[in-house]
Amino acid sequence: MANSEVFDIAIVGGGIVGAATLYKIQKKHPELKLILIEKEALLADHQTGNNSGVIHSGLYYKPGSLKARNCVEGRKELVAFAEEHGVDCDVCGKVVVASDESELPMLDKIFNIGLENGIEGIEKIDRAEIKRREPHCEGIAGIWVPVTGIIDYRQATEKMVELALKINPQSKLALGEEVLDIERNGETKRIITSKGSYESRFQVFCAGLQADRLARKDQVNLKEKVVGFRGDYYELTPQARHKVKNLIYPVPNPDFPFLGVHFTRMTNGEIECGPNAVFTFKREGYGKTDFNLRDAFDALTYGGTWKLFFKNMRFGINEYRRAFSKKLFLKTLQRLVPSLTMDDLKPGRSGVRALLLRTDGDTKDDFRIEYQDTSIHVLNAPSPAATASLAIGNQVCEMAEKQFNLPVGQAV
Repeated sequence: MANSEVFDIAIVGGGIVGAATLYKIQKKHPELKLILIEKEALLADHQTGNNSGVIHSGLYYKPGSLKARNCVEGRKELVAFAEEHGVDCDVCGKVVVASDESELPMLDKIFNIGLENGIEGIEKIDRAEIKRREPHCEGIAGIWVPVTGIIDYRQATEKMVELALKINPQSKLALGEEVLDIERNGETKRIITSKGSYESRFQVFCAGLQADRLARKDQVNLKEKVVGFRGDYYELTPQARHKVKNLIYPVPNPDFPFLGVHFTRMTNGEIECGPNAVFTFKREGYGKTDFNLRDAFDALTYGGTWKLFFKNMRFGINEYRRAFSKKLFLKTLQRLVPSLTMDDLKPGRSGVRALLLRTDGDTKDDFRIEYQDTSIHVLNAPSPAATASLAIGNQVCEMAEKQFNLPVGQAV
């Protein structure tokens, strides 16, 4: 079924980055007719809806990078957005805890990064102050980060889309439509989905775990591939929730590309512990044994994957062991909260993170947004992209104005 109407901009991907892009462009350009296309029946059903729900402060990101700038700006805007529109949110603060002396140099390093990134109110704390803030946590030194918070990212995504669609009734949301192909059609492109097709003058792709595949369908010459990493969580049982008040993080290992297992109080009061980080054989696979032949073949025939494995072999083996052993997972958690027992943990959910993995196996790439022809592609938006989503939306909107030569809009 072909769709006869032509949209000004089609946005592909209904996670929070796609939603924020829709919201920001529509707010700045209320006259434009936009469409947001999402392959799942619900918005925010992959990375956005399965992450830890943390509003990151900007503590870990290289000063001057897109991650650092967008995280700090986006955090402030996201909190204001949540407060204005009734999205569940709590700026509760977190402690980053060093468990032994070997971690102190890295603790100093991230504290100084935090200062450079302009994070408000951070302070070094001692053992006694850690105990005051988190009575069941053990550590020799730490950082108090008052601006870290928690939020319901699904709610935030849904609210952004709802507000955007109210601005222009001609704009649309298409759920449950997977993009199968992209064709040039004179002055427009036709986006062919599992249910029909849509024509648009311009396109923005915010496709997360499928970002590289849709870029290639749009004739982008991309060397890198997206590789997925599953993160498993445990939850504290109701009788153990008192052992964590808000958020407790370890000092990140500089040799490992993820932040490590941490404790997060969710907006519904539950306490999550995790995630670990294991290579997944299915990009959208949330079970420990999920497998997809195309996804596995894509990842395992890519040289960057193997370079990452060899660089991080010891960590990778430990992560896999922990994924299948509650006892080992508990042992990691006990570094921060020693009084936890096996009975305090119950299995939780899982999430999958998309990393645009460089050919040399490096995972530390910055946010990456590129323009080609009539399209903008958000190629790499790992954590803290959810926190930074409104700032990324601003950036994409500015890029669209410049590259698509949009008329000057009047923000509503």
